[in-house]
Amino acid sequence: MSGGLPIANNRYFDNNFQRPGVKLLPNEFFVTREDMVLATVLGSCVAACIQDPVAGIGGMNHFMLPDDGADSSRATSDSMRYGAYAMEVLLNELIKGGARRERLEAKVFGGAAVLAAMTTLNIGDRNSEFVRRYLALERVRITAEDLQGQHPRKVCFMPATGQVMVKKLRAAHETQVSELEHRLAREMRERRAERSRERVELFAKPARPGSTEPGAVRTDAGRPKVELFGRPASTGTAAGMGRGEAQGTPTQGKTMEEA
Repeated sequence: MSGGLPIANNRYFDNNFQRPGVKLLPNEFFVTREDMVLATVLGSCVAACIQDPVAGIGGMNHFMLPDDGADSSRATSDSMRYGAYAMEVLLNELIKGGARRERLEAKVFGGAAVLAAMTTLNIGDRNSEFVRRYLALERVRITAEDLQGQHPRKVCFMPATGQVMVKKLRAAHETQVSELEHRLAREMRERRAERSRERVELFAKPARPGSTEPGAVRTDAGRPKVELFGRPASTGTAAGMGRGEAQGTPTQGKTMEEA
């Protein structure tokens, strides 16, 4: 596989499947012809498991957000968190390894609203809609999916055969997923706040030189800055403010079934 890409390297031996395995963390991917297991745990993130059944090669990715990154010329761990890059890199590496695009088959998982905040931010739904749309545009057939809902998932993919096993987990028992979801929700709120500030700056009217009017835009080293809306409150006054169908996926997180 290409050097410099965020390839998963957490290898282990999977006692359940009695074969070598690789655990994928967020923003990673892995492509192989070996008879092994690719495993990951998902909350609002999405994993695409893609295989060429004729060539016997397959791969998995794990992305966090559907939006494009900032620099399309490189695929780093940071840009791989975005679905557009994660999907492009996975498809390119499969084709480099001998897969044919017209033979590729995909199984997709994740996109859950694990936290109450995720229902408002809609990250899981957006990730799910993105991966369906991307694969449709690339003409890669989705043969199975288990997307959205409220439960985290553990996904185990056998690239050599295309078999995928999915287990739904109890969110309270998945500390790693919960921590990631809280961090992602906080990041999304910060990004929205930043975009709101940028929109305010874009339409703000520059203040007259030396002006100290409340709410005025002041220029410092050529960069506009914006104060809070309205006049400051007076002393003592309070300021107001698919496609496809899930196949054999368990609902209680106690068993593993095939997708």
